[in-house]
Amino acid sequence: MKRQITLAVLLLLCISSFSQQALWGGQNIISPEINSDNTVTFSLYAPNAAKVQVTGDFLPAKKTDTPYGKQDIPGLIDLKAGKDGLWKYTTPEPLKPELYSYSFIVDEFKTTDPNNVYLIRDVASVTNIFLVGGGHAGLYRVNEVPHGTVSRRWYYSPGLNMTRRLTIYTPAGYETSKKNYPVLYLLHGMGGDEEAWIALGRTAQILDNLIAQGKATPMIVVMPNGNVSQEAAPGESAQGLYKPGMQLPKTMEGSMETSFPDVVKFIDSEYRTVAKKSGRAIAGLSMGGFHSLHISKQYPDMFDYIGLFSAAIIQNKDARSPIYANFEGKLKIQFSKSPKLYWIGIGKADFLYKANEDYRKLLDKNGYKYTYYESEEGHIWKNWRIYLSEFVPLLFK
Repeated sequence: MKRQITLAVLLLLCISSFSQQALWGGQNIISPEINSDNTVTFSLYAPNAAKVQVTGDFLPAKKTDTPYGKQDIPGLIDLKAGKDGLWKYTTPEPLKPELYSYSFIVDEFKTTDPNNVYLIRDVASVTNIFLVGGGHAGLYRVNEVPHGTVSRRWYYSPGLNMTRRLTIYTPAGYETSKKNYPVLYLLHGMGGDEEAWIALGRTAQILDNLIAQGKATPMIVVMPNGNVSQEAAPGESAQGLYKPGMQLPKTMEGSMETSFPDVVKFIDSEYRTVAKKSGRAIAGLSMGGFHSLHISKQYPDMFDYIGLFSAAIIQNKDARSPIYANFEGKLKIQFSKSPKLYWIGIGKADFLYKANEDYRKLLDKNGYKYTYYESEEGHIWKNWRIYLSEFVPLLFK
């Protein structure tokens, strides 16, 4: 018996040691380190490397040809090797307040920072992130304010004959109050999913902080999956663990727009909502802006607030859905019903700038009122977080 107990103890110790080994695999290095003057130091221990570089959106971008036209791609900069095998780089100037992403490149191999556990996925790319606080980036922090709840809910869509997943933010106090809340439907871009806005867009932090500051009306935010061929985000459905990708089936051919009332009906049935036009807003980035434009004009009595963030205002020549028919006629009906806010935001360097400019000319020609916000840079999350921060305070007033 004594021998069996001894063996059992040894086995438990062995299992414990094995299960804990990941805890001791890290390096005792802080990277990145945000210095008191807001310069940032990156460090990587790579004693056998011949060259180490860092790339990220804190560096000046360069124009690069992509399948979607010329895009701003972050630059590269070399780290300096020390005698101890520790490579370092400190930004020469303080960084402006912002949520930044970055990666290391070691001898041409792109990798994440082993000393930074904060990672984020954008489609199929995984990068590290860090936050330089202050200014508008103060909205992206988790501050000492009342916090809302983020949940994932499954709903059945009769229009798609599928059970699908949504991400939903409810404001602080929702669970304990009996009041009804207005709803913002917030749509992602191509390659994104119902996780995109909550992770990359910092939606919960922005809403928590704006509501706490009295700058935004407490609201529910619904973040659906705009890829109607998916049940949910990659790895979160019966489709299993597969590599995320762009150009998914049935993204901009009418299915999303046609089935969208299923989402609204589910939310109105499951949550205490202001279930009328004045209590609903819809906004989206890129492909989500395309969806927001067409959903809002297809159902002109559904949304009083519309936001187009770097919207893909394009014509899909292969799309035969009646959703896209009689575009200007539907737009005329929508604006005849006087939406309270029609908001357009675009970056000066965005590859969709010309398409948005042409669309504004159409609105101007017809005398349709809208609010325009122009920012620097291009088709990037930095802009979309800013647009959300600017758009939300204008809702439900």
